Amino acid sequence: MLSPSQFRELVSGQRRGVIASALRFGLRLAEIPYTLGVRWRNWRYDSGRRAIHRMPVPVVSVGNLTLGGTGKTPMVEWLARWFRLRGVRIAVVSRGYGAEAGALNDEAAELEQLLPDVPQVQNPDRVAGAAMAVEELGCQLVLLDDAFQHRRIARDLDIVLLDALEPFGFGHVVPRGTLREPAAGLGRAQVVVLSRCDLVSPERREEIRSRAARYAPAAVWAETAHAPQGLGNHSGQQAPLDCLVDLPVAAFCGVGNPAAFRRTLELCGYRVIGFREFADHYRYARADIESLTAWAKELDAAAVLCTRKDLVKLGVDRLGRQPLWALRIATEFRRGQPEVEPLLGQWLPRR
Repeated sequence: MLSPSQFRELVSGQRRGVIASALRFGLRLAEIPYTLGVRWRNWRYDSGRRAIHRMPVPVVSVGNLTLGGTGKTPMVEWLARWFRLRGVRIAVVSRGYGAEAGALNDEAAELEQLLPDVPQVQNPDRVAGAAMAVEELGCQLVLLDDAFQHRRIARDLDIVLLDALEPFGFGHVVPRGTLREPAAGLGRAQVVVLSRCDLVSPERREEIRSRAARYAPAAVWAETAHAPQGLGNHSGQQAPLDCLVDLPVAAFCGVGNPAAFRRTLELCGYRVIGFREFADHYRYARADIESLTAWAKELDAAAVLCTRKDLVKLGVDRLGRQPLWALRIATEFRRGQPEVEPLLGQWLPRR
């Protein structure tokens, strides 16, 4: 079983050799029927052969073109705060992928902590979930999380995130690459956001923008960075970012793009002496906590770091003697915010 980083090394072509080439050939064969199925599904929605349900309130969707790890949760948080500060009652509606029965999944649990006044509605039938948010919770706007490929709900604004480190999924649809659908699907978006823009050069950002414009020429273009805000633990204690600068730390995560998390830690000035990857949406068990504790002890790390998405599932402040901290990340616009805000402002209450 390949780790997320190993999979990306394979499909990106970094992994060389006869075996790697044979694996890529097999994945390419598997990509063909998957791509045809996605095209057929999109055609049925575009042609009206499959029903699209419209809600009685505005619907804003946040999604991506590739497999996870583009920064949807920080963007959903930014949007939720923007609307709440302006008096709009909203609810975040998601499918609840990876959630245990009767519980929120990791993204929703994280958002619930960050946004206690914003309901998190999870339902595999997102049409029913959105209807419940409107009828029972009285929300004035539905914010769909991870919904670009969910076509059953009509949306008034589609915001799509492209990760600057791998914006177009290595040129292939899964399983040969990390695209969820052919890149031409970006044409449905009204806003395209390049996340982690600070991790690539201005020339690379312009190259990505030009390619995205070929698929979505009318879309508003924006660029954001994942701005580290500080450290937090399960008990709610906070610590400044610089408290671990130049110190040896161990880090782990179960997210879609672990390499980007590690790079962010290093840019914070942390000396990462050990790094472990888990699958996206990984459910940590007691055995995992014991394994991580022994690992951190052996490394003699000053602290252990993870994402907030991991922390909400672990529910501990320490791994043995080492404190466990999550890096708090916020979306910070570097370009395009003045163009995005008027699109959001059309649904503000009339004064």
